[in-house]
Amino acid sequence: MSAMQMNRRSKLMFTLSALLAIGGQAQSQMPLSHVAQSLPASNGTLTLLSYNVHGLPWPFTSGRPAAFAQIAERLRDMRRTGTQPAVVALQEAFSDSARQIGGAAGYRYIVNGPTSVDRSPIAMTPADRKFASGASWLNGETLGPVEGSGLQILSDYPILSVRSAVFPRFACAGYDCLANKGVLLVTVKIPGQPLPVEIATAHMNSRGASGVGDDRTGYAYQRQVDALEAFFRANSNPALPLIFAGDFNVGQALSRQIALRSRAGNWWAAPDATLARGTLRECMEGVAKKVSDLTDAQTALRRAKDWQFPVSAPTVALVPAHVFVPFGTEPDGTMLSDHVGYSVQYHFVRRT
Repeated sequence: MSAMQMNRRSKLMFTLSALLAIGGQAQSQMPLSHVAQSLPASNGTLTLLSYNVHGLPWPFTSGRPAAFAQIAERLRDMRRTGTQPAVVALQEAFSDSARQIGGAAGYRYIVNGPTSVDRSPIAMTPADRKFASGASWLNGETLGPVEGSGLQILSDYPILSVRSAVFPRFACAGYDCLANKGVLLVTVKIPGQPLPVEIATAHMNSRGASGVGDDRTGYAYQRQVDALEAFFRANSNPALPLIFAGDFNVGQALSRQIALRSRAGNWWAAPDATLARGTLRECMEGVAKKVSDLTDAQTALRRAKDWQFPVSAPTVALVPAHVFVPFGTEPDGTMLSDHVGYSVQYHFVRRT
């Protein structure tokens, strides 16, 4: 074994020992009631924040609890002025302190995504077996998940149902396999609206950060798209509007763009144009840009990882009206996460 391999092995074993000490604990998947705030009115709109909070546990990161406290404080300050997003979709909320953001910010309902012990019923194909046979122990692919999905949805409005799934164990590549990534779907009752809204969030396999080549990350990504299609076909109600938000790790990889955007249009009966474009791009293009904090929004658009895709129902259309960026670059030039957290305000438009 070369010196480089020994160093990678030592680093991996050190990381695993730390993760095993703090991770892999079961999390409730049902809504938990927190501070009993008065139910805010929807005023014919719904504002959704999607944010990857960079909640990886130590030793991958350090000093994160202070950032999570600042995130919660900002959301709490927004609540005092009535400008808080009514629903929040978080990714990488792995640590206890990351999962406490919603309670500290005053959200009435908090739902955690799949845990480290959940498993997918999707069977392996011959191609999957071939892919799995090339798994790397040094890159964490054969060890199984030591963390849950890191997904969480916070809501001011009542959550009527919760459904979730993990990606199959063979549908991961590199260090991403140490987390049990998947998808979380909730149905939210919106005051004053005739229909509830489905909110989904997911965190898909990274590319460069995974530590393995594009051949493995590309295959895993495609199989995760397959799993998402199966999940939505089995669990999503086509009569309800839906917003799918999360860290899709698309980036500038053309194959990922094609895999996600072209395939996603088949998951729902009547996809809108914004499903392919995303609300961020939709609001930033055109003569009248509907975006606050344009610089941070441009950063998110350029990185092309964090997206929100609205899907209208046969009787109600979801129309993105404005993008706000409550979590971008701080006055001192730093960021509270390695991602931009942006909110989209959607209008409900009755279809005739």
